[in-house]
Amino acid sequence: MATATVYTTSTCPYCNMMKDYLEEQNIPFTEVNVQEDEEAQRKLVEETGQMGVPQTKLNGKWILGFNPAAVQEALKG
Repeated sequence: MATATVYTTSTCPYCNMMKDYLEEQNIPFTEVNVQEDEEAQRKLVEETGQMGVPQTKLNGKWILGFNPAAVQEALKG
């Protein structure tokens, strides 16, 4: 079963869209709010080079923004 980690902020509408989409697809996920966790934010930027959210790690692949097509691609392995 694929699991995802979604990096979010409290004020990001696309973050909520991504979480809702993962729920609709029955993909379990962990949310990391980088607005509240500066250490997680630093690690995220180090790993991806991106400041924007949402960023989602699914099956070892990074998805930037709300991108259902990329989620489906990542699920294929």
